[in-house]
Amino acid sequence: MNVGLLQVVLQIPDAQSLKDKRRIVRGLLDGIKARFEVAAAEVDDQDSWQSSVVGFATVSNDARHAASVMDRVLAYVRESPAARVVEHELETL
Repeated sequence: MNVGLLQVVLQIPDAQSLKDKRRIVRGLLDGIKARFEVAAAEVDDQDSWQSSVVGFATVSNDARHAASVMDRVLAYVRESPAARVVEHELETL
């Protein structure tokens, strides 16, 4: 069993409140979960209104496949006009 993990720190410059931020993050996470069938959640900075840390996970029988899925998730996040990737960490266990 191989697990792909991705943690992404996001900057959300257009958020003017926690409500704005949560709307943007929820839309991004819901889209990723539906498109890539991965687990996704906001894992840190919940009370900061212009930043967020989100985490993603997938399980596969092939480490290359797990890493590939996480690479595609990261590319999708980078394409989001509402959030900017500040840093990320990808790990395969």
